[in-house]
Amino acid sequence: MAYKVKLEVFEGPLDLLLYLIKKSEIDIYNIPIAQVSRQYLEYIELMRSLDLNIAGEYLVMAATLMHIKSKMLLPCEESEEEEEEEDPRVNLVRQLLEYQKFKQAAAHLEKREIKQKDVFIRSTSKIKKYRDQEGEIYFEASVFDLISAFSEVLERVPKEKFQEVIKDEFSVADKIHELLHRLMEKEIIYINRLFRKAKNKIEIIAFFLAILELIRLKEIIVIQREPFSEIQIRRNTERIQSSLRSAAG
Repeated sequence: MAYKVKLEVFEGPLDLLLYLIKKSEIDIYNIPIAQVSRQYLEYIELMRSLDLNIAGEYLVMAATLMHIKSKMLLPCEESEEEEEEEDPRVNLVRQLLEYQKFKQAAAHLEKREIKQKDVFIRSTSKIKKYRDQEGEIYFEASVFDLISAFSEVLERVPKEKFQEVIKDEFSVADKIHELLHRLMEKEIIYINRLFRKAKNKIEIIAFFLAILELIRLKEIIVIQREPFSEIQIRRNTERIQSSLRSAAG
């Protein structure tokens, strides 16, 4: 399946690390570096297997994690005269905390910007928060949430299926068309159910890449009731309304 997805939705390796820490409910001041390194490398490997365009900074962070892990495995040299060695994780924790502060500040400024806009113009719906017709509020799922769901499905695929000779060809373009057609018939597609109904690994990958491409094109939104919960796919109504206004104008 010769299809390479180039996305600008990956905010960086610190985002991925924060995602893994939150998902595993890890104390940021006491990161189990072996566990986080393993999970981080699994995500990188998944990105590579999907031909996602991975920035070099992800690989630099992978090397940093391996370096910290190796330093923590080395035996401590006991010496009364020498001061206690600094925890090799300290600098990483400092970076994560600083990055988290910047993210929170950026989110706060964005909220203020939206309020300021509301004074002058009609408010516009934001993908980061979504309210359905019943008034339920949903939150945008991250790309890492999608990769996590994709990974969990692949783990459940029987090993025999990986060795099957696949006769059917599943193109990403066909899956894009299929997803949009399904969303014309129903408002919501649950991503886990979509993956589970796939015939084999190739079809799962095609669906996954189609979802990423539709996110990039702003044709769909992927949302959750709460962090790490089931992911829903819906049409981006703001995009549709904008297209209708353009056509009418």
